[in-house]
Amino acid sequence: MTPSNAGTRTEVRALVSPIEWQARLECAAVYRLLAIFGMHDLVYNHSTVRVPGDGERILINPFGYMYEEITASSLITIDLEGRILLNPHTDLGINPAGYVIHSAVHAARPDAACVIHTHTRAGMAVSAMACGLLPLTQTATRCMPLAYHAYEGPAVDTGERARLVADLGTANAMVLRNHGLLTAGPTAAEAFNMMYWLEMACRAQVDAMAARTELTMPPPDVVAHAAHLYQPGTRRRFGILEWPAMLRMLDRRDPTWRD
Repeated sequence: MTPSNAGTRTEVRALVSPIEWQARLECAAVYRLLAIFGMHDLVYNHSTVRVPGDGERILINPFGYMYEEITASSLITIDLEGRILLNPHTDLGINPAGYVIHSAVHAARPDAACVIHTHTRAGMAVSAMACGLLPLTQTATRCMPLAYHAYEGPAVDTGERARLVADLGTANAMVLRNHGLLTAGPTAAEAFNMMYWLEMACRAQVDAMAARTELTMPPPDVVAHAAHLYQPGTRRRFGILEWPAMLRMLDRRDPTWRD
């Protein structure tokens, strides 16, 4: 695979369609937001955004960049077989583990425009708990139904893809056992919002359990009712309202994500 060395923002933007450039902006925003909210893991983990239009193309981070460094023009375009279609870098490629997990979800779920995977401290802690994520908080109910996938080692075996997507099913949030968290959504806004909720629910559970006091949980019918109210089609698509405000925050902090 010979990458196309694009270089600067002007060069990359000239090489891609307006639709892909918009997808690049959304993907870069997700990376910057994950860094701000403490959901990054050095140069590891991935967020991918599907490029709308003909062909199955997704955007992924160059393997070696911190999340706070990601810009719209630095992202790499690949197909679902992991072939690099556009690479602005002469010295960086992609992490195979990112391709295995993310290509599987994008291929199996046409509705998944954005897929996010994290290794946060709280997410890893809950992934190791036999009880999984408990409905201890209203925020936890927002993440339900929640899927689970058993740990099979570092995700470099393409054979794992079928099992992972079978476990995910139609859910938009998943706990990867002994590993981390994964969310998917029809937009970058919704996938990020789901990851934010899932992360906050995990942090709250770890804190509550660490307090070593008796915990209360709502009855199952209340949990089911709350989860229903937070489904995208029940009231409104959560994440859409928050997204413009988060982009304004990024612009105030460091607008280079748009480069």
